[in-house]
Amino acid sequence: MTATLLSTSDVVRVYGSRLSLLGRHRNPVRAVDGVSLGVARGRTLGIVGESGCGKSTLARMMVGLLPPTAGRVEIEGRSVPELARNSRKTLHRKVQMVFQDPLSSLNPRKTVRRILEAPLKALLGMGPDQRNQRVAELLGLVSLRAEFADRYPHEFSGGQAQRIGIARALAAEPELIVLDEPVSSLDVSVQAQVLMLLSDLQKRLDLTYVFISHDLAVVETISDEVAVMHFGKVVELGPRAQIFAEPQHDYTRLLLSAIPAVRRRGH
Repeated sequence: MTATLLSTSDVVRVYGSRLSLLGRHRNPVRAVDGVSLGVARGRTLGIVGESGCGKSTLARMMVGLLPPTAGRVEIEGRSVPELARNSRKTLHRKVQMVFQDPLSSLNPRKTVRRILEAPLKALLGMGPDQRNQRVAELLGLVSLRAEFADRYPHEFSGGQAQRIGIARALAAEPELIVLDEPVSSLDVSVQAQVLMLLSDLQKRLDLTYVFISHDLAVVETISDEVAVMHFGKVVELGPRAQIFAEPQHDYTRLLLSAIPAVRRRGH
């Protein structure tokens, strides 16, 4: 199936005016400015741009953590903001998020078991025996040993912690995962391992991804379609091969020129 799973239509997010340290009013900021895009079921949409371009704000609107100021965000034709207000459990069963900093996104006071059991209990209604079995399965899915379940987040490397973050997202059995800079804090060799894991999980579990990054080389590795954001707008959108072989926008060309040739796949 190639039907659109998630779409945004003319989405705007404005942060209102506020007083600066000198007591002056700052003008409202359009962090996201009229973005329309979609991701088909089973595909990966890469969203790329420099820090501050609005891509993380867009990600948070996609999962219902922020409401849009204007426009629509829909998953399977249903309004994400409405689901966030009225049926958050339904929304969490459909879409989950993996965050940039794996250690700060995991509760340091809880074991991995408790972290993974929370969605199993709250969203899937599993009993203790089912949860115990599923925790072991989830760790296996992300290539971690079952005995890791009784350790705390600080006992893991960054790459292992991100695998736990991915396992937590998988626990809800979502159709869509939004990944916000999921490998930017990891060493390049560990990045490659996590990207391979994500690709494998997508094939095995029929997942759909929105993958957000400032790194075009990473986006090229994992994405089917690519959206390039600049100052809150999508300035270029198209299939991966087209974006990287024949970029149409000057900003896209600028980003591509900054990638060392050794980091491009086969280039």
